[in-house]
Amino acid sequence: MKRLVLLTKIVSKKIFNKNRIDKFLAQCFKKYSRNHFKKCIIKKYVTVNDKIITSPDFKIKKGDIIHVKYYYKVVNYFTPEKIFLNIIYEDKYCLVINKPHSLVVHPGHGNYSGTLLNGLIYYYKDILNIPRAGIIHRLDKDTTGLIIIAKTISMYFLLKKMMKLRKIHREYKALVFGKIKNEGLINAPIGRNKFKRTCMAVTLDGKESLTYYTVKKKYKFFTLLKLKLLTGRTHQIRVHMLHIKHPILGDQKYKCNLNFFKGFNNSILFNKVKNFHRQVLHAYKIKFIHPFKNKIIKLKIKFPQDIKKLLSILKKYK
Repeated sequence: MKRLVLLTKIVSKKIFNKNRIDKFLAQCFKKYSRNHFKKCIIKKYVTVNDKIITSPDFKIKKGDIIHVKYYYKVVNYFTPEKIFLNIIYEDKYCLVINKPHSLVVHPGHGNYSGTLLNGLIYYYKDILNIPRAGIIHRLDKDTTGLIIIAKTISMYFLLKKMMKLRKIHREYKALVFGKIKNEGLINAPIGRNKFKRTCMAVTLDGKESLTYYTVKKKYKFFTLLKLKLLTGRTHQIRVHMLHIKHPILGDQKYKCNLNFFKGFNNSILFNKVKNFHRQVLHAYKIKFIHPFKNKIIKLKIKFPQDIKKLLSILKKYK
């Protein structure tokens, strides 16, 4: 099912002549980004005085009548399911959930039920009217932590724009192989892996990807890191940590030969952690300015129990 969005604007006296149409629309309808309107124009969804415009740099003038007409997919073919949602924050505009491991965020190949989306449409029936059922960003199936959900269309587009402008600050903690001494910034472009299409990789023609990390604690064979996403690429932290030869413990997709870490395979600790079969990656902090309440929303959560238990084991081996 698709839902229609129709926007109309008449260029008034207050608007300077010869202003670009994409820039003008983004200024008038602030919940949408300029890039969003560029895509609409290229797809021939925009008319000026009933004539289709195909160039984002089209110059508008006083008296022009602009129409933007496009469709977006509405999630309406998934089954509502009573799934427990650990809600950390909620108001009438959005909610923030602490996602457990093994919970898939959005239905896809091999996961058509039992997802976060199935739970959302059970508790919030009107969320079907919002693109992607209000899901602003994703976490991998076995990554735990905070995820933002919009409850209104306006909030959805505002949060998506804030995400693109890097105004939603997300921080993670991860346990990685090897000893890292100092903080650092990983600047390595990420694109689709040409040999394994289900994986991402650092590639020359990939998109700009930036991950900043600091050392939180050091263990034998491991380092606990705090990481900030400065961009939002698929599997970004997991790909970047493998790239610098410090893969995340338990990551089954982005891993390297454990013989790389001298002495680890023959250690007593190896047998203690070898059966931890999910990445030790936790989205523990989110901070953003609420676009409607104009106040700072800052949320933090602790590690889930399985990671706490793992760290307590590591403390015994110095």
